[in-house]
Amino acid sequence: MTALVEPRRSGAREREAKPRRYLMCPPAYFGVSYRINPWMRPAVPVDRDLAGRQWDQLRATYVALGHEVEIIKPAAGLPDMVFAANAGLVVDGKVLTARFRHDERRGEEAPYRAWFATNGFGAVRTGAHVNEGEGDFAVVGDMILAGTGFRSDPESHDEVAEFFGRPVVSLRLVDDRYYHLDTALCVLDDEQIAYYPAAFDDGGRVTLEELFPDAIRVTDADAEVLGCNAASDGYHVVVPAGAHEFGEQLAAAGYEPIFVDLSELRKAGGAAKCCTLELRADAAKPRTAQRGSHTQGNAS
Repeated sequence: MTALVEPRRSGAREREAKPRRYLMCPPAYFGVSYRINPWMRPAVPVDRDLAGRQWDQLRATYVALGHEVEIIKPAAGLPDMVFAANAGLVVDGKVLTARFRHDERRGEEAPYRAWFATNGFGAVRTGAHVNEGEGDFAVVGDMILAGTGFRSDPESHDEVAEFFGRPVVSLRLVDDRYYHLDTALCVLDDEQIAYYPAAFDDGGRVTLEELFPDAIRVTDADAEVLGCNAASDGYHVVVPAGAHEFGEQLAAAGYEPIFVDLSELRKAGGAAKCCTLELRADAAKPRTAQRGSHTQGNAS
């Protein structure tokens, strides 16, 4: 595999927090009534009130950090609508909305699409191929990392590259506990990521090692509490409680970890990032790829 973008080296430098704009959905109808990933066990009771308090704490943390949080009204019968990150990908004010893999989540598509259409986003396109938004797409500076293997189709990676005009690097996930890219990889700033190597195939690991030689490698124990499902503003990193070593690694790299307990939402396979869709409205000039605009981490 030949990378089409330059390797990211973070080095020892001062971290900078940048204000973000997020979209979130309260867990008013949250529950685990079906099973579409290994975390979901309908027989295990869910405390919706506790989930609501944990979500409130996450939102309050973002606000306290100076971020803007938009709220979409939840819809009855859509227990996973709380996981706003899966609703689409927003870059430079353009939106590619999700096309979900499973029937159980397809009802979320229309309310999120309507929200974008009525909230100042002029270019809103529904994905032609199965894609699950920021669940499987991670913006790192001017490139986009893209996951496949369990949810988003590989063809959606080409669609993202064409629509946003940015280099897209494909990565294949191989452990169904880490069914979305954002359960196995976290963007820390425009040059740095953290990821759980065992979630990726050999080609994906080689790709990440080449592109991000200074990346933080997350341990088994921290991955198992969805520690990678974190949200960063470039300095503060909101991390699911229990990812202790990851917090130490972040602090050693110059970030400030902030732990939030999202254990109830984890029963459905989500944590901080899953609840948080970033609304990127500011255009940034993408780096010109060396050869084309799209590369895959492996040949499959």
